[in-house]
Amino acid sequence: MINDNLKLRGDVALVLKDKNGNIKESREINNLVVTAGLTFICARMAAASANVMSHMALGSSTTAAAAGQTDLVSILGSREALDSTSASANTIAYVSSFEAGEGTGAVTEAGIFNAASGATMLCRTVFPVVNKQADDTMSVTWTITLTAS
Repeated sequence: MINDNLKLRGDVALVLKDKNGNIKESREINNLVVTAGLTFICARMAAASANVMSHMALGSSTTAAAAGQTDLVSILGSREALDSTSASANTIAYVSSFEAGEGTGAVTEAGIFNAASGATMLCRTVFPVVNKQADDTMSVTWTITLTAS
């Protein structure tokens, strides 16, 4: 009998800066890979029919992350195209920047998607409020780590 225990862990790093580039807040948060995200991973392993993850979004809901969710509960603005994606031996990192005027408000949730609208959400996280003012910028680095133990 072979017993592999594949595990996924997501870590999100948020950095909020004021209009002069000064760091106002920095956070590290865990996330939930949702059921649709797990299905996406399996589909990509079988074929390249599903689009790769390409967008990130911020939202203002405090509804707990749950496996069955397929979108943010209350998006702020629109999904932003990823600035970069990089993969290594057992991690993939997604980076997105929300510039002045993008994702403005009381940010409490974030997610990764494979399209600008609709499509599949890979993961979602909920966290204590980060107040992003209209002239602030926020960078989000989302790292997914796969381990077998």
